[in-house]
Amino acid sequence: MDTSFTGSVFLGMSVDGFIARLDGDLSWLTGGAGDGGPPDDGAGGDFGFAEFVSGVDALVMGRATYDVIAPLDEWPYQGRPVHVLSTTLPPGADPRIIVHRSFEEAVAAMTAAGYRRVYVDGGRTVHTFLAAGLVSELTLSRVPVLIGTGHTPFGELSRDVALDHERTEVFSGGMVQSTYRVRRQP
Repeated sequence: MDTSFTGSVFLGMSVDGFIARLDGDLSWLTGGAGDGGPPDDGAGGDFGFAEFVSGVDALVMGRATYDVIAPLDEWPYQGRPVHVLSTTLPPGADPRIIVHRSFEEAVAAMTAAGYRRVYVDGGRTVHTFLAAGLVSELTLSRVPVLIGTGHTPFGELSRDVALDHERTEVFSGGMVQSTYRVRRQP
């Protein structure tokens, strides 16, 4: 697929590879030590998330991810176009987002906009972009918890996706964050 952008992923997940429980619950991820507050890196930081977002031109996410983000008191993507894949969300429902009915429609719009680096978020959306060869970088933050079952962005793929390790950082509290480059297939 010919695009002008590359996709970058930044996900928090359990050690067993899940990004949410089957019912969508994220308390194991956002509660840091079970206290219900937002996690931080032990120094009051956000594990590099703000820096990551500042380096993207736009975001694309699925409806389920949007539904988690939409009610937040502070919109985390100020100044960045946010594209949402949804067959049920009406266009114009939220002035902060652009709704697309299909993956192909979203890719065409982001390509036409001339974006260079797009943050790809949400399990099904990450999987779809990976399968299409549109992800160039993955930053995976493994929270030290096993939840046993849930949603994963990594499902069946038509081919292996080879990765080159770039860096790994361990944060106080035990979270391990690794960044990989997707190795381009010949």
